[in-house]
Amino acid sequence: MNLDVDTSMPSTASATAVAKPRGRPRKTLEEREDGNRKGDLIAAAAKLFRQKGFDATSTRDIAAAVGMRSGSPFYHFKSKGDLLYAVMAEGMRSAIEKQQLTLKNANISLSNSEQTKQEARRLLHVLIRHHFEVMLGAGSDFIPVMLYEWRSLTPRQRTTMAKMQRDYEAVWLPVLEALFASGQLKCPVKLARLLIFGALNWSVQWFDAKKEASLDDLTEAAMALFIKD
Repeated sequence: MNLDVDTSMPSTASATAVAKPRGRPRKTLEEREDGNRKGDLIAAAAKLFRQKGFDATSTRDIAAAVGMRSGSPFYHFKSKGDLLYAVMAEGMRSAIEKQQLTLKNANISLSNSEQTKQEARRLLHVLIRHHFEVMLGAGSDFIPVMLYEWRSLTPRQRTTMAKMQRDYEAVWLPVLEALFASGQLKCPVKLARLLIFGALNWSVQWFDAKKEASLDDLTEAAMALFIKD
């Protein structure tokens, strides 16, 4: 059998690999629009879940809020439950990121033992004020939804959210420990953490910015309630 095989060497141009651009490839316009639509769905779902509750909110309601057809949310999320989880995860991710930035901008350290008492007090003030902002400030639908709808998550989703919650609360522990050591916090740290977050989180049930005090006023009141001069 005669096989016509081309045994000539490939040209230099064809043999040379095409250089690939360095770094992550830029997203196409379609990919950017897709990401924006997903973000719009999460924000709309957060608002509706907070206003109406998870069970009373339909995917049709969420789609209508962002100008989509009723079935379009399922292009981005497998179910309404997955969208709920995305709302909570985005809320915690944003809260952790903003808390880190807030602490960085505060530029307060507990490393100096002579200043620990005063610095710990200032740090708790910063943390409480930030926490009120997360729950009650502009665009604050995400964390309240987590407080209201926790039981609607799957066990695996709850496990992941609990990990994020621990990450968020971890920075509070050394502050509370310093306050306890200085005598400003009378309750043991473990119980103090639970009671403080319980009290702060409950504000989403009653606070009305049009009728009640400002977030700064709430922060001062919380400090007076928890910390001894």
